[in-house]
Amino acid sequence: MAIKPSVCVVGSINMDLIVTTKAMPKQGETVLGDDFFTYPGGKGANQAVAAARIGSNVNFIGAVGDDPFGKTLLEHLESESINIDGVATVSSAATGIANIILSENDNRIIVASGANLLVTPELVEHNLDQIKHSDVVLLQLEVPMETVLYTLKAASTYNIPVIVNPAPYQPLPDGLLEKASYLTPNELEVESIKNDPLFEGIHEKVIVTQGDQGVQFFEGGVKKHVPSYPVDVEDTTGAGDTFNGVFATELARGSAVGEAIQLANAASALSVTKVGAQGGMPTKEDVEKFLLERKISE
Repeated sequence: MAIKPSVCVVGSINMDLIVTTKAMPKQGETVLGDDFFTYPGGKGANQAVAAARIGSNVNFIGAVGDDPFGKTLLEHLESESINIDGVATVSSAATGIANIILSENDNRIIVASGANLLVTPELVEHNLDQIKHSDVVLLQLEVPMETVLYTLKAASTYNIPVIVNPAPYQPLPDGLLEKASYLTPNELEVESIKNDPLFEGIHEKVIVTQGDQGVQFFEGGVKKHVPSYPVDVEDTTGAGDTFNGVFATELARGSAVGEAIQLANAASALSVTKVGAQGGMPTKEDVEKFLLERKISE
């Protein structure tokens, strides 16, 4: 039996509070919504679930509040076979939430970080064994930047490659672009990163997700583009997180960058066909079936 790849995710855990509406409200406007749902979310947790479903052993380092949302989210992560030994339950902050409005296949999101701000360097240090024994470490920017930098430094000490998904975007401190093995910005985020004087020297690290336009990356100094797959879109929330979790898993599995991007791109397409950031995240079998069906129809 093949050994499963191991991915360590250091990141956020939220409860997503979702309202669907036929019209996105303008500033100062109240509109009537259609449905309300709660779903597990947070960029870190989303990416961890995507990695687990596609075939990784996933260790998670994060924090939740000592409240009903926190208990529910921990139970959910365990149900996805994610190791939560590195997740702290804190009494000094509420579990993070994301308020999401869905309308016309688009979304608007406001995040209240809560316990995610207590994912500290000390918490990561306490769980260094999870990083030390991983094939890949995956980070986002919904936890304190000092924790992101500490994790990058720790992983580099053990020669563990690190993927940084620079979302939600904020100015990147010195050292992040150098220490990250790969960065996975979307189209808006990469425009901000281009202002960094180091950007010109890191093209091979940057993999740009472009929504329904696919993925752009450099290989051997040559710009390459992987087109998106046409699907019936239900909810785009979590598509980028799916890409990152699957990309991390395939790199951990030993796949070439281009191959990892191809699989992650297909998984991302599948993810938008259902509601909820994690609702449509596929298994490896789902993605392989999806790609086979597309190949047959060509």
